[in-house]
Amino acid sequence: MTRTLTWVTLIVAGLASLLIAAAVGSVPIPPGETLRVLTGGHALDAGSDFILREVRLPRIATAALVGAALGVAGLQMQTLFRNPLADPYVLGANSGASLGVALVALGGGTAGAATFAGGLAGWGRAGSVVAAALGAAAVLGLILLFAVWVRNAVTLLLIGVMIGAVTGSLVAVLIVYADPNSVQKYMIWGLGTFSATSWSDLAVAGPVILGAILLSLASVRSLNALLLGEDYARSMGVDLRLARTVILMSAAVLTGVVTAYCGPIGFLGLVIPHLARGVFRTSNHRILLPACVVVGALLAVWCGIVAELPGRDTALPLNAVTALIGAPVVITVLLRGRGNGGAV
Repeated sequence: MTRTLTWVTLIVAGLASLLIAAAVGSVPIPPGETLRVLTGGHALDAGSDFILREVRLPRIATAALVGAALGVAGLQMQTLFRNPLADPYVLGANSGASLGVALVALGGGTAGAATFAGGLAGWGRAGSVVAAALGAAAVLGLILLFAVWVRNAVTLLLIGVMIGAVTGSLVAVLIVYADPNSVQKYMIWGLGTFSATSWSDLAVAGPVILGAILLSLASVRSLNALLLGEDYARSMGVDLRLARTVILMSAAVLTGVVTAYCGPIGFLGLVIPHLARGVFRTSNHRILLPACVVVGALLAVWCGIVAELPGRDTALPLNAVTALIGAPVVITVLLRGRGNGGAV
C-alpha cells in the first residue's frame, strides 16, 4: 500500500468515524439527520439538533484534538529519550496539573470541588481548569530550568519522574485530610473524559494545541538526528540545548492543556506513535508527526465512541477504554524487543 493510499484511507476512515460518533449514543440519531447537521444544515428534530451541536460535536472535536496532541507529544518523548515506552507524562506535567486540581478540589473546600463530575455552573469549572494549567506550567518551568543545566536526556527523564513522584505524594497527603465526597469527585476527574468541554473551552484549547503542534514541526530535523543518539545529532550541527527546549516545551504544553481540560488521559500518548510507525513503516519524523496527528485523532474518537456505550445512559471511564486498547500494544512492544534479543 503506497503512502498516498494510506493517507486517503485514514482520511476516509476519519470521516466515517466522525459520522458514526455523531450518530450513536444514548439517544440514537438517524444518519440523515447527522449528515444534515455536519454539512451545515439543521436537524428536523430540535432535540437532535441540540444534541449534535452542543454535546456530540464538541465531544468529537475534543477527542480529535486530544488524540493529535498526545500522539505528537508521545512521539517527541519517545525519540528524545530513545525509549519506546516513554509517554507524554514522563516529565510530570500531568502530575503538576493533578496537584493543581487537587488543591482546588481537596484543599479549597466544597466551592472548589463542586464541578468536577458534571461541570456545574459557577467559577469552579473554570477554577479547576486554571488550577490544572498552572500546575502543569509550574512543572514545565522546572523541567525547562533543569534542561538548561542537564546535558544528558536520561538524567532529565529521571528528574521528571522524581518531580512526578513528589507531586503525587502531595496529592496523597491532600486526599488523607479531604472530605470523602471531594475525594470521590477528584477521582472521577482523574478517570478522564472528552465530554466536559464546550465550544467556549475549545475556542481556548484548540488554538493552543494547534500552535504547539506547529511548534513541534520545527523540531523535525532534530528529532530525526536524535534517532541515532545525541553525539550523532551534535555532529550534524544540531543545537541540542535549543532542540531539547523546543521539544520539551511543545510536548509539555500539549500535555498540560489536555490534562487541564480533560483530565489525565492514559495510554494514548504511548500507543499512537507505535501505531503510526506500524502504519507508515518509517521512522522519518516528517511523516510520523502528521501521521500521529491523524492516527491519534482517529483512535481517540473511537475511544470516545466505546466509552459512551451507545444505547446506554451510562459511560465507561475513558482511561479504562484507553488501557484496554493500549495494554496489548505495550505488551507487543515488549515482546518484540525481547524477540530481537535486546531490552526495550
